[in-house]
Amino acid sequence: MQRGELHYDSTHEYKDSLLYAGEDILGSFKDGEKIRLKKIIMLMATTSDNTASLWLQAMAGTGTRINQILDSLGFKNTRVNSRTDGREPNRQQYGWGQTTPREIGSLFEKIYTNKIFDAAANDRIMRILGRNFWDQAEAISQIPPYIEVFSKNGCVNASRSEVLLVNAPHQPYIFCIFTKNNKDISWTRDNEAWTLARQISTLLWKYFEPNDKWTAPVISTVGTRSN
Repeated sequence: MQRGELHYDSTHEYKDSLLYAGEDILGSFKDGEKIRLKKIIMLMATTSDNTASLWLQAMAGTGTRINQILDSLGFKNTRVNSRTDGREPNRQQYGWGQTTPREIGSLFEKIYTNKIFDAAANDRIMRILGRNFWDQAEAISQIPPYIEVFSKNGCVNASRSEVLLVNAPHQPYIFCIFTKNNKDISWTRDNEAWTLARQISTLLWKYFEPNDKWTAPVISTVGTRSN
């Protein structure tokens, strides 16, 4: 987009060959339907739509180009593995992509403080990261709804991960929690990893904003999500 090769409002045609099987919204489109780039980005970031993510990965030059950019920004452990030449051993070990809590937290900080790309791009990224659909079981659920939070989460059966930049009134802070090799692979709100994430999130919020009296309500749900 910065080079003018793509435009945020540009229209693209969905093809059945793009489908990544699952419960994705984009995957329910009919072959030949049109969708704007900004909506594809929204589906990737907001709802973790895998079909949208792979489509955007291809548009961005594939994982090879994305990894080159990450390396140029100083991120040595954050990489795309899926459908990327030379990354198959990493994909088998880590899955679609890999990062560390320190690096993903640093990436959020650099975006927040305009240390990468330009101010306009960072502004757009932050607005997109402020629209997370997944907010019932995750750590973000323990932050008051009147507080701005920029976040992204990801999960598979034995791993639940989340990064948040909480725009707390007195001291903004970044919180990352990654779990792996989880014995509890359930997809309900009381999953042990999600429970831990909520507990740590509550402790952090109370530490940085001790005078705030808001308490997270207990939400009754039949299930939370499926992978």
